[in-house]
Amino acid sequence: MASDNDGPGVPTQIRRVVTGNDTSGAAVIVLDAPPPRTDVFRSIPGLVSRMIWATTRGSTVPFDGDDPTHTVTNFVPAPGETRMLVLTFPPDSVFQSPDFDPQAAAAENLALSPGLAERFEPDGKHRTPTIDYGIVLDGEIWLELENGVETCLKPFDVFVQNGTRHAWRNKRDRQATFAVVLVGA
Repeated sequence: MASDNDGPGVPTQIRRVVTGNDTSGAAVIVLDAPPPRTDVFRSIPGLVSRMIWATTRGSTVPFDGDDPTHTVTNFVPAPGETRMLVLTFPPDSVFQSPDFDPQAAAAENLALSPGLAERFEPDGKHRTPTIDYGIVLDGEIWLELENGVETCLKPFDVFVQNGTRHAWRNKRDRQATFAVVLVGA
């Protein structure tokens, strides 16, 4: 199964391949499909959140066959937990559109990204008690720190976010996508 491509950039539906072991202990592919928690935001055109995987303190190997993303109630992992996300950000111009409804966007974000959405300030800055490892897959995205310092990240640039207050800005006219693993600290 190939990932569906909606045009330029990272497709909305991406392929997720998960390995495990069969009853004899041999390695096998146990899941091969788009992640079920792929959310295309209606109130923020171009924003896509894909929860690829999640672990808890009790996660073990080999994989037991139950997709852990279905039961995640908090996008921010507790200490000893992880979340893998692939996020696509629309251009910042979406937020300046006369059609943009910040209340609807906040409500949708609360519904689709519990535990994370509550941490957002009106200017988009937020802080999570996590260490985040990420890589830009497509487009350009600016990492803005609380003091206003901005760093432009381009495809294949990597970042390590150490629980700092920050925001993501997309100053271009096309979407930007990165993959990130949040490690609860």
